[in-house]
Amino acid sequence: MSAPQSRTHRVLTKEEQERLSPEEVLALLREGNARFVSGEVTHRDHRAQVRQAALGQWPKAVVLSCLDSRIPVEDVFDCGIGDLFVARVAGNIVNSDILGSMEFACAASGAKLVFLLGHEHCGAVKGAIDGVKLGNLTALLDVIAPAVEEVPGFDGARTSKNEAFVHRVAEQNVRRMIKRIRQDSPTLRDLEAQGRIRITGGMYDMDSGKVTLLD
Repeated sequence: MSAPQSRTHRVLTKEEQERLSPEEVLALLREGNARFVSGEVTHRDHRAQVRQAALGQWPKAVVLSCLDSRIPVEDVFDCGIGDLFVARVAGNIVNSDILGSMEFACAASGAKLVFLLGHEHCGAVKGAIDGVKLGNLTALLDVIAPAVEEVPGFDGARTSKNEAFVHRVAEQNVRRMIKRIRQDSPTLRDLEAQGRIRITGGMYDMDSGKVTLLD
């Protein structure tokens, strides 16, 4: 493993953000994740970046991640202060508040990519599989529950104790949430149709740290 390399101490500028295409942003996130996996992450002066970002922000992407504490989103994509908008909620589900935040990120602030980040061993997905009922969590798990029934062609045990099934449900949940964004946000749907943003997603591997894109 080589020593950390210094690539930038600056925050993204509006001009730099505007020049990026959605595909370029996705490529940058994939390159950052490759650095995270290899351990060759960027050395950043966060104190300097805080001061540089104080008067404005021009992130290149918005990432919706699970609440899970084991997924440090900026680190996973080797990004610094001002690079990403990050929303977090158990099970990386989409609701009106999340959609409004994504619309702000893209339509108002110029982000070029909406990325749904699911992960294996997801407690919220396991709760949805088990039909857990617990206060306000019940309604959240109800959003995930359709993904449990939508996993096709699975011959193994369809339980939360079967990690292969949990993984398949988590993938399906990401796909459903991507579809929900397009259905429930005309703003984001139109931006994608115009080629101004891309909406996509992937799965985070807890063991390797690798993010694998979903079709």
